[in-house]
Amino acid sequence: MLRTYGRVYDAESNPIGWQVVTTDANGFDDYVWITTLIQCFLLFLGESPFYAQYGIPAKATIVSQTQPDFYISRLQQLFAPKFANLAIAKVQDNPPTYNVAITTHQGTKVTVTVYVPSSG
Repeated sequence: MLRTYGRVYDAESNPIGWQVVTTDANGFDDYVWITTLIQCFLLFLGESPFYAQYGIPAKATIVSQTQPDFYISRLQQLFAPKFANLAIAKVQDNPPTYNVAITTHQGTKVTVTVYVPSSG
């Protein structure tokens, strides 16, 4: 059984807590991995003491005025084996915003729009 925690925000995008996500009753971990992937968009590179390679150096990309596409591509490569299909596509540059389209192992299609925050 896998478990992860996802940040929960109010209507004004203020963080208000954490939500636990676990393996479902049928033994599938897809929603655990979806939550983990989305959290990696919010995680700064090196922020996690256990998974330092996950995350995006958002502040550095803002300072150098480059898009975090390389790191997004790396996230896609890391998480693609966890799903039947994973596609991440940029939808705007400022702030860097991406559409994440996932097909779970059960065939459910999940689409989320995520932006890369420039500060934490």
